[in-house]
Amino acid sequence: MGPRPAVAIAASGSTPSLSTSRRALLATLRSQPGPVTLTALGAATGLHVNTVREHLAALTDAGLVTRGRAAPHGRGRPAATYTASTDPATGSEPAPVSAEYAGLAAALASTIHRTSSSPSHDATVAGTEWGRELARNRPGPPPADDVDPRGRVVQLLADLGFAPRPADGPPAVLLTRCPLLETAHAYPDVVCAVHLGIVRGALGEFGADPAGAELHPFSDPGACRLDLARTDRVPR
Repeated sequence: MGPRPAVAIAASGSTPSLSTSRRALLATLRSQPGPVTLTALGAATGLHVNTVREHLAALTDAGLVTRGRAAPHGRGRPAATYTASTDPATGSEPAPVSAEYAGLAAALASTIHRTSSSPSHDATVAGTEWGRELARNRPGPPPADDVDPRGRVVQLLADLGFAPRPADGPPAVLLTRCPLLETAHAYPDVVCAVHLGIVRGALGEFGADPAGAELHPFSDPGACRLDLARTDRVPR
């Protein structure tokens, strides 16, 4: 459960001999903006870590996956990380989050998780302020009054790398990518709360009721669900 591609790799192309499971795992790696550990891949795909390890070994031998090391953090040997190699079909590469940025995010999330008496609350407050700033600093001319604030928030999330797509049911979107997937798996009470705060802060800045927004981390196959059903525009 959790963010991963909404569509698997096409059956045709340069990797026709891969099994369905390995295609899905490779698609997961290609969708992520940075290196991912074995544990996070297991959580994202629902596969046992031993199964994931076996598939990764085969993909690495085939030149489709590159193995690396996470930035040092605390005691012990840094965990192995995996990144999709250049996509032979398109020539494109994942746009990675820098190791320094990812390491800083992990350190901050760890500190809040360890020292705060209410990590989720504090992280949401911080995210809300960030969301307001992001909304205020959006490029381009001010939108017309009839533009739906929810649509503006979804576009902001797309620009931040969450790859949102419509969900079934009431106004909701599925966030199919996570810019900090590894840290979100380790500290969901902090990272996911920051992401919810970003949404609420942006909604408020765009003129909608932020209190109705709810984020359900790792709730759907391949995605987190963002519920925007109770975020109507606030009269001004």
